[in-house]
Amino acid sequence: MRLHAPAKLNLCLYLGRSRADGLHELCSLFEPLALADLLTVSVAERDEVVCPGVEGENLAARALAELRAAGWEREPQRIEIEKRVPVAAGLGGGSGDAAAVLRLAAGEVAELPAIAARLGADVPSQLRPVLALVCGAGEVVEPLSAPAEHAALLLPDGGGLSTADVFAEADRLGVGRGQAELDDLAERLREVAGAGASPLSYPELLVNDLEAPARSLRPAIGEALEALREAGAPLAILSGSGPTAVGLFADLAGARAAAEVLGREDAIVCAAGVAP
Repeated sequence: MRLHAPAKLNLCLYLGRSRADGLHELCSLFEPLALADLLTVSVAERDEVVCPGVEGENLAARALAELRAAGWEREPQRIEIEKRVPVAAGLGGGSGDAAAVLRLAAGEVAELPAIAARLGADVPSQLRPVLALVCGAGEVVEPLSAPAEHAALLLPDGGGLSTADVFAEADRLGVGRGQAELDDLAERLREVAGAGASPLSYPELLVNDLEAPARSLRPAIGEALEALREAGAPLAILSGSGPTAVGLFADLAGARAAAEVLGREDAIVCAAGVAP
């Protein structure tokens, strides 16, 4: 069996204040990209998750262990992950892999959303990778209508920016909105994005509160955003905690033309708003 784990793009990310549990309230629009990791699943003698070229803790392995702890009784699985989504790049690659593993048990384990929430803030939304309004600490997921056609040009800058470090920098800088403001923003996003419009039609709402903290840690992010604008991107944003700078375009042709202008080896062009 082969599964796709789409990259996740934060069209916007409004950050609330740190809670007693250390997590942050947020309000965000998540959308899937055609860029995706490929998971190959086969029966094995024991559970095993293999991800060549990626060291350290694997969220997909934790997801499989959580399924077993919840009583999932399917035969042992070997899951090999072919990474196509840049690692630690603000694109939710590890979270998407974990959610894909959880989807193996759909209909067999009742508490998948709760397991997803324990694994990380980005995992619940990826159980069903569609355009969604995401609130709480990531566990409140409201699917929205598919958006009009648009495309993305990604500049990952090598990834490697720690989400925890960016949030810590946000706290140091005093970034954080009140709950009433987050609720108001959620209603505005629900109205405009829920109508199926292209994100390019509501640029004033596509704000990422983590941009300043991320740029503080990785100044090259600002240079990448400016390069995208100069290459013709109608809108340039930071995805998640970075460092991936994203140019949004009306179609793939526009994104490809801008990639040619930039001439960067790390540039990735893909359709946005729909999973592969």
